[in-house]
Amino acid sequence: MESSSSSQRVKDLRRQKGMTQELLAENSGLSLRTIQRIENNETVPRGDSLKRLAIALNTTPDEIIDWKMQEDKSYLIIMSLSSLGFLFFPILGIIIPLVFWISKKDKLKNVNELGKSILNFELTWSILLFTYWILIFSGAIGGIMNPISPASILKIYFPAIVLYIFNFTIIVINTIRISKEKKAKFAPALRIFK
Repeated sequence: MESSSSSQRVKDLRRQKGMTQELLAENSGLSLRTIQRIENNETVPRGDSLKRLAIALNTTPDEIIDWKMQEDKSYLIIMSLSSLGFLFFPILGIIIPLVFWISKKDKLKNVNELGKSILNFELTWSILLFTYWILIFSGAIGGIMNPISPASILKIYFPAIVLYIFNFTIIVINTIRISKEKKAKFAPALRIFK
């Protein structure tokens, strides 16, 4: 274990909890100077100090000591492909990647960034799709159906088909980019998750 990983982990956990160094010192019963020394990689927490930090940060001592940000390209690829769930039901394109993102966002490198990107894209896509169907069923775009014919039915489904093809294409392109270790670009997307 490198002490730099534990110092970074303490700092990251403290920031995730929205704590200042002073608050962490108060909650753990350690001095502010000790917290500063741990975060500056001047000392490694051991024994009682480690236990106190773990309790104050609502984690385990093992998480602090053994933590390191690992890379797992296959997980990123699977997470990207998981958004294909939209093919079965649009919301599955959000729920499945959300589960992947939540379970590993703090443990694997690039999962947090990729997860937010996928979720922003899929939420934007779903909003567009559902808005289109609401406009159709509310009658706001009802003139397309007069008179009812195969051509008018195709006119109704054509925009939805285009949206599905676009979503599928973006997912496949980005999965290929991830497999080649390039940055994924799920766009256009509203920045819902920042």
